[in-house]
Amino acid sequence: MASAAEQLAANLNFGAFQRATELHKRLWFTLGALIVYRLGTFIPIPGIDSAAFAANFQNSAQGMLGMFNTFSGGAVERMAIFALNVMPYISASIIVQLMQTIYGPWEKLKKEGGEAGRKQLNQYTRYLTVVLALAQSFGIAVGLQNSQGGLVTDPGPFFLLTTVATLTGGTMFLMWLGEQVTSRGVGNGVSLIIFAGIIAAMPSAIGRMLTLAQTGELSPFIALGIIVLLAAVVVFIVFMERSQRRLLIQYPKRQVGNRMFGGESSFLPLKINTAGVIPPIFASSLLLLPTTAAQFLQSADMPAWLAWLPTFAGSLSQGQPLFMALYAFLIIFFTFFYTSVMFNPEETAENLRKYGGFLPGIRPGKRTADYLDYVLTRLTVIGAAYITLVCLLPEFLVAQSGAMTSFYLGGTSVLIAVTVTMDTVAQIQSHLLAHQYEGLIKKSKLRGGRSR
Repeated sequence: MASAAEQLAANLNFGAFQRATELHKRLWFTLGALIVYRLGTFIPIPGIDSAAFAANFQNSAQGMLGMFNTFSGGAVERMAIFALNVMPYISASIIVQLMQTIYGPWEKLKKEGGEAGRKQLNQYTRYLTVVLALAQSFGIAVGLQNSQGGLVTDPGPFFLLTTVATLTGGTMFLMWLGEQVTSRGVGNGVSLIIFAGIIAAMPSAIGRMLTLAQTGELSPFIALGIIVLLAAVVVFIVFMERSQRRLLIQYPKRQVGNRMFGGESSFLPLKINTAGVIPPIFASSLLLLPTTAAQFLQSADMPAWLAWLPTFAGSLSQGQPLFMALYAFLIIFFTFFYTSVMFNPEETAENLRKYGGFLPGIRPGKRTADYLDYVLTRLTVIGAAYITLVCLLPEFLVAQSGAMTSFYLGGTSVLIAVTVTMDTVAQIQSHLLAHQYEGLIKKSKLRGGRSR
């Protein structure tokens, strides 16, 4: 007769390997979607002289345009059909979420609309994405046509029309692809699209840095220091992302007949970084809105009242004080903002009260909500400082030493890569655990049927 341990092992194997067909399909779908995205980053828009554009891009690749190129997986460098990437969608999401806090009808739709309200807000986000993509693609088309160097082979209205249609269509396709990955694949689709572009270029960025060190253009000690710092940042990110504050939740005992029930205790985990990787992505997206056009238009003929534009574009380059100040401010703002969106202390306190749970020494209701807000605010301060430090550490190194690091090796890119990897692995583990439970339940039902 098989022991209990052998039966449990058989059930776990049944759940993990024979019932994981859905997970396999989700993984293959995610991989296929990312391959389609990467192929699109190599297809240039029509009417562009690729060689002339690549040479012109190198002159402005160290500013915000370089970061835009990082998030788009090199599509900007090649002026591909996915050059805008999902940045208009992210900007639209920011605007819609901000409007939910200040615009009454949308706030009511969020709180009382339920699933239908959420779908309606998502539809507004899509409409706004189209508007932002049209505006940004038109600015890029005009900048390309007016720039010096013969970047456009056949300028004119047809080029403007095709460029706007191509770039806007590419963004809408990526928005749809990201939503499909989220619902039918594994992980957050939009984050995975940005993640794929960063990861694809990291090996070549490391190779270029090692080549510079070998030829003497970069000090070997600086190159070694960058690699050591990169490894230390990865370890620090993993430690901070897994750190949490656990609040003890107690449930009272109750007597039913002659038996006592309840009296258990559990924990409410509060992450230090509740907002995840959203703050640096949102901050980068907002900084890209005004500076994308500035990078293209600074070489064009401008009236006297726009003479400040080249200086402004230069101040938003890597390592400049204005860039670091704006980037840090936006990261901190979106860390607090998105944390408030993700975690509602009043709602959590009300749920605890409904199920009889309470924090020891704190009265249920408003006092519990105030205490949760007190703890969460202090955790968010630590989380905002951690994200800002990781994202701006390479910028401080550039400002102090003058050693130019690649955006692919910057703190923001490493933070996105590590965080998205951890979230995706966690979702895969959740799917495996769910399949194990399904296998156990089905196995027990089959044995129960045979015993009868």
